[in-house]
Amino acid sequence: MTERSEVSAGGVVYRRVGSGIEVAIAEQRDRITHRTTTRLPKGKIDPGESAEDAAVREVVEEIGLRTRVVGALGSVEYDYAEDSERVCKEVHYFLMEWVPGESLELDGEMDRTYWCAIDEAEKNLTFETEQRAIGWARARLEAEERGARRGG
Repeated sequence: MTERSEVSAGGVVYRRVGSGIEVAIAEQRDRITHRTTTRLPKGKIDPGESAEDAAVREVVEEIGLRTRVVGALGSVEYDYAEDSERVCKEVHYFLMEWVPGESLELDGEMDRTYWCAIDEAEKNLTFETEQRAIGWARARLEAEERGARRGG
């Protein structure tokens, strides 16, 4: 079996609603297993593109939302098999605040996109690595909220 590496970037896009936080997630038919998966927007980083720029581009392409990058959340690594190759993948995640406005044209990769309460999103995502990214986002947003309440 041959081996190759991929580096991708994606985002946890959030908005505040009432006293809660929602995140944008999407459903997609997995190209390998053909089952419907629930996931975050992410994709390969183009040559010469920064991870942050790739994450912003992928969010626009896959879920049609404009965002403002708040900061890096962390990276995950995992392997998967595709045809006769083992793919070693690294994904960089960013926390992104939704910028209200008209939705942009989608690339057709996702079958359905929707807003979901952050706790539900963490449970609904198919992949543990993406659940981890939601957890990082929730921890960061909660820390910012505590800081704002303390006046800091």
